[in-house]
Amino acid sequence: MGNKEIEAFLSYLAVDMKVLAATQNQAFNALLFLYKEVLQKDLDGSIDAIRAKKPKRLPTVMTKEETMRVIGAMSGDYQLMVKLIPPLIYWRQITT
Repeated sequence: MGNKEIEAFLSYLAVDMKVLAATQNQAFNALLFLYKEVLQKDLDGSIDAIRAKKPKRLPTVMTKEETMRVIGAMSGDYQLMVKLIPPLIYWRQITT
């Protein structure tokens, strides 16, 4: 198995199997390990396979109103601790 076969396999993973980029990277690194450490062979040139797309992840953010409702539902020491967080963050930013 040479570079063309490895490229075909990695492209197959991305296109036909629709694996995540991390899965394709793991397969690629496993093949590199196999060749370098087990077979003790170098792969000739670069491997230009079709790369799996990384998923677009948007952070989950609560609105200010949602945050205030959560804080309002807390009581006692927990509510006090949460209310102290914003001043601590601001103080750290101005002192560093």
